[in-house]
Amino acid sequence: MKIKKYLGILLSTVLVTTSLVGCGPKKTSENKEKLEVDKTKVLRVWSFTDELKEPLKYFEEKYGIKTELTIVPTENYASKLQPVLDSGVGAPDVFTAEIAWVKQWIDLPYWENLSGEPYNADKWADDYVPYVYNIGKDMNGNVKALSWQATPGGFIYKRWIARKVWGNDDPAFVAQKLSSMENFMKAAEELKQAGYKILPDEGAIRWFAKGSDPKPWVNEKNELQLTQAQIDFMDYQKKLRDNEYTALAPEWSPAWFASMQGQIPINAGWEKDVNKVKGNKTEVFGYVMPTWGLHYVIKPNAKETAGDWGLTSGPSPYFWGGTWIGIYSGSKNKGAAWEFVKMMTHDEEFLNWWYKKTGDLLSYKPVTEKVKDTAKDEFLKGQNHYQFFLKEAEKINPNIVTKYDQGIDTIWGNVVKEYIEGKKTKDAAINEFYKQVKNAYPEIKTPLDK
Repeated sequence: MKIKKYLGILLSTVLVTTSLVGCGPKKTSENKEKLEVDKTKVLRVWSFTDELKEPLKYFEEKYGIKTELTIVPTENYASKLQPVLDSGVGAPDVFTAEIAWVKQWIDLPYWENLSGEPYNADKWADDYVPYVYNIGKDMNGNVKALSWQATPGGFIYKRWIARKVWGNDDPAFVAQKLSSMENFMKAAEELKQAGYKILPDEGAIRWFAKGSDPKPWVNEKNELQLTQAQIDFMDYQKKLRDNEYTALAPEWSPAWFASMQGQIPINAGWEKDVNKVKGNKTEVFGYVMPTWGLHYVIKPNAKETAGDWGLTSGPSPYFWGGTWIGIYSGSKNKGAAWEFVKMMTHDEEFLNWWYKKTGDLLSYKPVTEKVKDTAKDEFLKGQNHYQFFLKEAEKINPNIVTKYDQGIDTIWGNVVKEYIEGKKTKDAAINEFYKQVKNAYPEIKTPLDK
């Protein structure tokens, strides 16, 4: 999973769900046709990331089928893809979706039903990390999309700082220091006293909030669920800010990236040239990031310190992101489309090659079972990242994912920020959250309706 798909994610429309209702091809496949691979046709693939470039080259060499990859920036992906899926004009044969969109599209007639003949992907359940496989099912239990990766998260930290502050950089030791939010705050104070910041910004702990009490934003009764854990984490985030435990380097900002390599000015904001920012400097200890964050975010921005990083758990498990792939139900090239989807998600030879090339955490268990005991990452001082992430993946509950997550996450993040910055009281921020959710999604019941 490539980082750039996240740089514009918050710009995606909150109202994609409502714009899609009632749309889609007039007829959907009943999966009765015989799949034939026509090598004279070009396989057209749409995605929001360039991560499929190498797999498509692999596919062309293996099957002798030409391919065409269209990459649409994340912030424009849904708005550009939906009209072509609806009309069928210029539509791809295969398209991907980030987890923010999967539940918006899974029950619409855009993706081919992969359950039953001739695909039989419904027989593959035991081959995958459970949460990954289940997210790709529609409301009737049909498999519509598959994924080659799992994306549990962890806490990725600089070992040399742990040694300097605590005299111990072992992942098990650091996990204990971060085992609860109370311990997390104690560690933050100890790091501060030594001249370091525990995180680049306080928003990073939002993932721990979700993991501490995993419930969907909207339940089966269409009721908004603001958990006590989410409310508690408002105060944890404010404590991080008030006690100056972070570097105030916003996620995805130049300062955020720069902090992975070395010192940065405190509160650099979104300044493009971090070196121009005057003031006191600090160094950030760690990052709340998932599997792809290790490979595609931290490693490229911390090349000079490779080999002296560690991976451990935080106060609670979580997952972040993921890419699902499926066949367009209106495709006239389903034979080749299925060969590519099958290769990406169920071809042991290809997936073993992909693992060796990228280190990506695969969702396909026949490969992960073979490599998990011997896997090691030199960037992490030889630590077995596979065993860690696979254990974290077992804790993930796919039922917390809803079609509303993208929009509600954004609304919640904005009101929490106003509370942290002292622009709103806690109660006022929560009330504003209810109002904005109701405005964006009138069908959702909030406490304001009572």
